[in-house]
Amino acid sequence: MTDDRLLGFAGRVIIGGSDGPLPGYYARPDGPGPFPIVLVFEDIYGLNGYISDVCRRLAVQGYAAVGAEIYARVADMGKIHEADEMIQNVLPRSSDRQIRADSESAINYAIAHRGDPTRIAAVGFGRGGRNVWLFDAYSLRLRAACAWYGPIGGLTSPLQPVTPVEVSPIIRAPLLALYGGKDTTIPVGEVQAAITFAKTAGRPAELVIYPDAPHGFHADDRPDYRPDAARDGWARMLDWFHHYGV
Repeated sequence: MTDDRLLGFAGRVIIGGSDGPLPGYYARPDGPGPFPIVLVFEDIYGLNGYISDVCRRLAVQGYAAVGAEIYARVADMGKIHEADEMIQNVLPRSSDRQIRADSESAINYAIAHRGDPTRIAAVGFGRGGRNVWLFDAYSLRLRAACAWYGPIGGLTSPLQPVTPVEVSPIIRAPLLALYGGKDTTIPVGEVQAAITFAKTAGRPAELVIYPDAPHGFHADDRPDYRPDAARDGWARMLDWFHHYGV
């Protein structure tokens, strides 16, 4: 856990959007800024203590870190307690287009609160990793992106018309992909294919596979947490952001 005394601000906020306000979480360093921005995509458990702490950890590193509770458009996240409920009843009703719009609103919130509009990155975990891939393909604002074990394939629908592997040739910002070799939900071959498609199209992308890590290996509030892989991935992510000017 981070020491909040090192921060200028860390807490729940309300993020305005064209379709109404959303709950969010924002953390930034002390000082006038402007600070480079990291957009944080939550996993299926929402803006919980773990994701909030990720934002604070980024703020300790000098970033204005912001995340929107993107699934609040379709569900009361305070009443969702099981992963199966999210997977069956919430995720299928979420719109990728709406998630992109709400993510842009989260960035705008950070800009209005001492964030630098010229230095923006994105990071996501699990389902949030999937959203990083998609946001990277469609947003013009990112300088760098990092997807932690985000699903690559899967079924499509009118609300979710494309998969990360399909958009991998059109990602815009350099993308670092961090995946577990023992992830039973995401075949490593699918991720390797997506990275190959991106590189073949001339897009900067890099894949790191942790052979002994399962899905969710960065989440230190769950049994799948693997501290060595989590620390290494975090350091690689920060280096990636710094290398690309964020």
